[in-house]
Amino acid sequence: MKRVCVFAGSSPGARPEYTDAARALGKSLAVRGLGLVYGGGGTGLMGAVADGILAEGGRAIGVIPAPLVERELAHADLSELRVVSTMHERKAMMEDLSDGFIALPGGLGTLDELMEIWTWAQLGIHAKPCGLLNVCGYYDALLDFLDRVVAEEFVEPKHLRMAIVEGDIERLLDRLEAYEPPQVRKWVEESEI
Repeated sequence: MKRVCVFAGSSPGARPEYTDAARALGKSLAVRGLGLVYGGGGTGLMGAVADGILAEGGRAIGVIPAPLVERELAHADLSELRVVSTMHERKAMMEDLSDGFIALPGGLGTLDELMEIWTWAQLGIHAKPCGLLNVCGYYDALLDFLDRVVAEEFVEPKHLRMAIVEGDIERLLDRLEAYEPPQVRKWVEESEI
């Protein structure tokens, strides 16, 4: 892995532990020599993860749609900021630039990005690791729901296990770096999406 894409809220959320974890994740990426790809914002958890990596001399690439540059207050000190036209372009570029993915706590946008990239792995569009940094049990209820989705036979257990869930940053990064994707039937070719 050379670069990790981090999905995160543009808000800091209700707990200071979320911001602390975002900064610590950025620092850990830099210490490991990994670059950051993320949504380009300078606020909330997005800004904190970027600040964390930049403070350690790491590289941060932001990808942000033009209409959100002002609303999300694009981070001013990034190594590189790529401005795109749409959210679809943003997600495609972030996937293209990244070797793995981590979701920090966040809202609907974070969930959208996580679910889309996880679905792409399920479909065989990519074989990159997807992780959830489960800070303070933030993703517990979602994981319980996804167990129900498996029980109701909408998702195969092997596809649910494609996502690596950890509450500890270093264990999560270790597991992402050691990830061996399961064999999945490629349902679509990348050129078809």
